[in-house]
Amino acid sequence: MLNGRRGRACTSTSRHHNLTAPLNSSLRAVSIILQEPSGEDHYLLGLVLSCLYTVLLFPLGFVGNVLILVVNLSPGGALSAPDLYFVNLAAADLMLVSDSLIEVFNLKRGYYENAALCTFMALFQQVNMYSSVFFLTWMSFDRCKVLTGAPGRRPPAAQARLSCCLVWVSSGLLTVLPFALAHAQHRGELHFCFANVSQVLWLEVTLGFLLPFCVLGVCYGRIALRLLRSRRGPSGPQQWPRRLKALRMISAAVLVFFLCWLPENVFVCVHLLRGPAGGRGLAGGHRSVWQDYPLAAHVVRLAAFSNSCLNPLIYSFLGETFRDRLRLFLKQRRASVRFRVCHF
Repeated sequence: MLNGRRGRACTSTSRHHNLTAPLNSSLRAVSIILQEPSGEDHYLLGLVLSCLYTVLLFPLGFVGNVLILVVNLSPGGALSAPDLYFVNLAAADLMLVSDSLIEVFNLKRGYYENAALCTFMALFQQVNMYSSVFFLTWMSFDRCKVLTGAPGRRPPAAQARLSCCLVWVSSGLLTVLPFALAHAQHRGELHFCFANVSQVLWLEVTLGFLLPFCVLGVCYGRIALRLLRSRRGPSGPQQWPRRLKALRMISAAVLVFFLCWLPENVFVCVHLLRGPAGGRGLAGGHRSVWQDYPLAAHVVRLAAFSNSCLNPLIYSFLGETFRDRLRLFLKQRRASVRFRVCHF
């Protein structure tokens, strides 16, 4: 009887080892991939990446989103439902792009080791991340509903404003409520950082990446099928070049969203799956991958911020409606300047 129990225990232990061995080996492989240079090499590489982001992507995101706000909010025209979505997306992206400057200059593990600053940055980034991704998702759903001929007309401006308010409120609640619960759970801990709470990170991965990416894929997949089928209609050959351009924009939107946010979420999943195996932090708590691999964390954060820099190029400057508005806006500004010069 005793030998039988020992045999069953050994069998159970071996089964558990067989199940966890692939996961452990995968995490070891990821750790090897994330292995970073040390000292001056780490600082110089981070400095080069920050300079590239600041010179190439930050101006595109900052100027592009500001231009979208200025052109659409200029007096003399009412905003339609799609315009309201574009304006709110640009506002969320602008805050996220501005916030990225703190990450750009975070070359010496700045706020990862400071609990208060770490929590503030996590809250600010998360609310803007949720709002940007949710507006992107809602715009895709609205466009799919209109272009695929789903029941109902495009919502009026009042309904679009309500939708925008709901997106901002839900983004705030998804940030504030988990923070309040986590803060109550970790009350009295001087070195507690909101960015390292596992439940919050799982919520961020599922609601901030997986669910929006699935919605974007389904919506734009239906739009693409509708455009391809419309090619067979009477006006198909004449309209095909314009529809092909729309298909390319759709493909670019989904691809850019996936490529920009995937590294950040893979990085978060590595932190969640490895559990407490990452050693101890300054206060005796478990270290995160942000502390163990600061250069990789720097890279994936900059990649995520890049999505907000590229959104103006994809959703506005490639669209004919915004280009027409921009031409009219510049024409009016030139006329206004000439009038002031002539009457000076």
